[in-house]
Formats: sequence, structure tokens, C-alpha cells
Amino acid sequence: MPLTRILAVDDEPFNLEIIEELLENDFDLKMASSGPECLSVVEDYDPQVILLDVSMPKMNGYEVCTKLKENPNTAHIIVMFVSARGTVEERMEGYSVGAEDYIVKPFGHEELRLKLKNLNQIIIDKENLEQQVEEATSTAFNAMANSSEMGQIVNYIENIALINEVDILAQALVSCLSSFDLQSNIEFRFISDDPQHFALRGVCSPIVIELFDMLKSKGRLHEFSHRILVNYEFISLLILNMPDHDQDKHGRIRDHVCFLVSVTEQQLKAILTRKKLEQQETKLNEVVDMVHSKFHGLMDLLNENRLSNEAVFKRLQEELEERIPTMGLDEDQEIFIYQKVDRTIQNSVAREDSVKNVKAAFQEIEQDLAQLLDNTNRT
Repeated sequence: MPLTRILAVDDEPFNLEIIEELLENDFDLKMASSGPECLSVVEDYDPQVILLDVSMPKMNGYEVCTKLKENPNTAHIIVMFVSARGTVEERMEGYSVGAEDYIVKPFGHEELRLKLKNLNQIIIDKENLEQQVEEATSTAFNAMANSSEMGQIVNYIENIALINEVDILAQALVSCLSSFDLQSNIEFRFISDDPQHFALRGVCSPIVIELFDMLKSKGRLHEFSHRILVNYEFISLLILNMPDHDQDKHGRIRDHVCFLVSVTEQQLKAILTRKKLEQQETKLNEVVDMVHSKFHGLMDLLNENRLSNEAVFKRLQEELEERIPTMGLDEDQEIFIYQKVDRTIQNSVAREDSVKNVKAAFQEIEQDLAQLLDNTNRT
């Protein structure tokens, strides 16, 4: 179902007027002027997205969002915070209480429109992917649910060794983490392509993607509240529900998570290397085919020239043998002509030897390319 219903919450009437002016023509819009009012109307109105001001008296946006996410009837509603500040700490706080996105005042119509467009896509993708992902998760790792933690890890390592696609590798990692009852978001980074994002429900929220971008170069491990972010060169992993109630289990799971990301990164590198080698093999095949075609074309042309020269010299010899005796030349003149023709023929033969050398060189190049291609295929 596409995005149609939005609840805007702000204690400043002027801010609500701005939001109403920007959105009233495109959405079914309802206004609330405080956190308590939001909580009193939200279940009856059932919005798909709440634009929630952070700084409000009595109950701030973080407190309101916490209440919304604690209530099973409203936990599914997407929350986008609206704030005059957008530091990493504030975004992290917003994410820790369950918000999906964050927009900084003052904002323009186009910025808000793009944010809502992204949230609309998330709503659609969640509905389309939820059932598929749940079925895939249950099928792929149902055996691991009954095994020990180390058994699950060993099982995972054995499984990913057979994976050759990036998407399948990411889903395998998400499913493995879900067998530990961990909710996760993943970013795969590539040298030339845009990052790819994966989550248990199929898509990552915009605020998660922003956190990945802000913190990917800030060190290997970040822990905040019951969440943990692990950074490797090509992979970042965000766990949403680390077991804070049990410190021993928390430490053990943290070690497991870091190890799983490490081995997944090695498999990701192997997949990318394999795909690069396949591309190089394809290009090499194209080069070999091109050299083969041009070589044989050149040889055909040289053979045609050789046959043409042989025919010319043969006709010349026959004509000289027929006409010289009738020209009244003395013996020295006849010898001179015959020697001249003979040298010309010998020069032609010498050129023919050069052509044979060229042909041999091309054949050697072709053999070297074929050997190189064979070695590549074996590798």
C-alpha cells in the first residue's frame, strides 16, 4: 500500500502550517501539537508515517517515539524526526529509540518530498519482501536453530563456501544472525559500484544508511546501548538487539559477530575476485578470437599474393623462352636477360621466406595466447 496518511507533530503552529502547505495536496494529513496529543490520536488515525518534532515541552520526540515503538499497535509506524540539529549523536539517539529517518530544519519542499518518496518505497518493499524473506530464512537455516552457537557458525562457514552471488551471501549472513535472535542491517561496499544494503525485513531505513556512511571510517567497533556496529573494509554490520541483560553472553555474541563479519568479508572478496577473473577471461577470449581472425585473414592474403606472383613469373619465363630466340640477340645479351630475370625470381623467393617467418611468428603468438587462456581456465 503506498504512502497516503501522515501525522505531523510539532508544538509550534508555524511549523505545522509549513508542513500543511507542503503536503496537504498530496497526502491525507493530520496535525498534533504535542506528544500526548499524538499518542491519543495515533491509533484511531493509524498513519503510515509520523513527522515528529524532537524539541517539545512535557514530552520530547524521543520519549514519544519510545512510547510508539513499545506499543504493538503502533510499533509498525514509520517515524521521521524533525529537528533543528542533525549531529551524529542526535541521529544515533533517534535511531536508538526506533526512528527510521531524520530531517533537519529548515527544509525545502523538494528535500521533504524526496524523504517521503524513500519512505514510501520502504513501505512498499516491506510489504512485498516480508513474506519472501521469512520463508527464505526459515528454509535456509532451520537446522542451525537447534544447534549450538559454534555449530551454527561452522555450519554457516561451510554454507557460504558454496555461494557465488553477493545477494545470497548477504541473506545468508542475515539469516545466520537471526538464528542467534539478532536483528541486523548490513552494508556491502564495492570499489566501483554503489553500496548495497540488506536487512532481515529486506530493506534498511534511511537513518541506518546514514549511520553506515557517517561511521564506516571511524574504527572497527562501536557499541551504544544494546546496539553494536562492526566495520570491515567491505562490510559494515549493525546489530539492533544485543543481549545487554547477560554480560557474558553479550561478550560472546560480540566475538561471534566480529568473526562472522570477518569470514563473510573474505568470501565477499573471493566472489568479487572470481567475477573479475571471469570478466578478464571473457576479454581474453575476445582478444584471442580477434588475433586468430586477423592472423588467418593475413595469411590468406599472403597466400593469394604468393600464388599471383608465381603465376606472373611463370608467364614471364614462358614468354622469354618463346621470344628471346627470335629477337636476334647475341649470346651475351641473352645471358644478361636470363640472369636479370633469375635475380628477380630469387628476390621474390627471399621475400617468400620472410613471409614464412612472419607466419611462424604469428603462429607462435597464437599458441602463447591459447596456452595463457588454458592456464586461466584451470586457475
